[in-house]
Amino acid sequence: MVPTLWFDGRQYSAGWMQAEIRRVLAGLHALDCKEGDTVAAMLRNSPEYVALLLACRQAGLYLASINWHFKALEANHILVDSGARALIVDADLLDQIREGIPEGVDVIAVSRGAARSTGPRTHNWADFGSGLPAMPARTSTAHSAITYTSGTTGKPKGVRRIPGPPGDRAAMEQRLQRITSIVYGTGKDVTAYLCAPIYHSAAMAYVSHFCNLGATVVLEPSFDALRTLALLQQHKVTHAYLVPTMYQRLLALEPEVRARHDLSALRQVASTGSPCPVPLKQAMIGWLGPVITEAYGSSEAGYTTFADSASWLRHPGSAGSPLPDAEVRILDEQGNALPPREIGLIYVRQHALPDFTYINRPEARQAVERDGLITLGDMGYLDDDGFLHICDRKADMVISGGVNIYPAEIESVLQTMPGIADCAVFGIPDAEFGEGLAAAIQLRPGHQVEGADVQAFLRERIANYKVPRIVEIHESLPREDTGKIFKRRLREPHWQDQARAI
Repeated sequence: MVPTLWFDGRQYSAGWMQAEIRRVLAGLHALDCKEGDTVAAMLRNSPEYVALLLACRQAGLYLASINWHFKALEANHILVDSGARALIVDADLLDQIREGIPEGVDVIAVSRGAARSTGPRTHNWADFGSGLPAMPARTSTAHSAITYTSGTTGKPKGVRRIPGPPGDRAAMEQRLQRITSIVYGTGKDVTAYLCAPIYHSAAMAYVSHFCNLGATVVLEPSFDALRTLALLQQHKVTHAYLVPTMYQRLLALEPEVRARHDLSALRQVASTGSPCPVPLKQAMIGWLGPVITEAYGSSEAGYTTFADSASWLRHPGSAGSPLPDAEVRILDEQGNALPPREIGLIYVRQHALPDFTYINRPEARQAVERDGLITLGDMGYLDDDGFLHICDRKADMVISGGVNIYPAEIESVLQTMPGIADCAVFGIPDAEFGEGLAAAIQLRPGHQVEGADVQAFLRERIANYKVPRIVEIHESLPREDTGKIFKRRLREPHWQDQARAI
């Protein structure tokens, strides 16, 4: 099934979407893309992005999405590592990454104005695939998206699903549909709202789910609190995807402004991007009623726990109880199971999903597994009723506004800056985004560097949202006996008056 889309005040019918999918498949077929190949996308939210996503799923292509804030170096890593055969990109973003596009990669530029992109191996979306035969439908279990996620190393890792046997396809997809129906919602006469970027794995899964239902999808290029309220009312939205940062901005509106909008059609508001502070969630439930839900998951494991409003109110602060087909265990460093309320490493498995690999990183894949379960370094416990509570992250990942940011990636760029001897990037509290970034810098003898210089250096090389808003200059950085920088000591002064550690 395909959706009816609303975007930028215009309706895109199911017939338009079907025709667009067929045209995209014809164009990719002409570029000799075959089932199991990878294509990449660097697009803002748009009907074209949705059509590409559905086309790749229909043909069994992997889709590697690139954050449209990325610069050439960042984009190059994903294009090379994923082995992308083609890149679909918004035309105005081409100059931003042109130097990072490998030779041999075909570029399809999406231009919504009069200008058309030119150059070797460059095609224009408007006439891409017109009049050509479409690619055959896939034969195996869906290849799905490739999501890039980092860890303790500087280069992001590509998470790629391993396709299951063709005979298992229908049963596997039915099991997965059951999970997404719980996490995102389902029903008749559904209208879903999405303003989070589709390049994020959760947003991509969300729009895919409602496309599969043949729902109406109200798609926005970005979030604006007042516009969101207006669209929820105008389209009588039944399901929405919002993250805690959006909650903050909605609740910051005057109560009388919020009260002017009729949101009674809402049945479920899903949030999966980052932990939600207890007072914030209580305020959202108090405003919208028991429609707020939360799920814990990852690109690697999929969704493993879920809490609706009623169960969360009984277990405030939890990330919910295990979903169907999910295993959740709390283990100590030796792999021993821990009793309720004892904090340890969170290990999970969602058996409704095919297994995964890290592209070109088998050792990293092996490192996260124990007894068939995987961990991403999150620390937590199960309460007496089996609800998962997330306490801290063993890894250094920062979640800012629902976006995963990996300090090691930023540190690897900082270490190339003249005058810097060593550095550490870490998360600090941010009232709006949950977490922000700070950098602690140790200079080489005889060098003078200002915080603004560090920020300017980074802005030329990485996405702006990864640039720390605070830069601290230290004579020396605190270190453990092993010589490793003691990040906890750098973080503690920023978190000492906070009620949470992440």
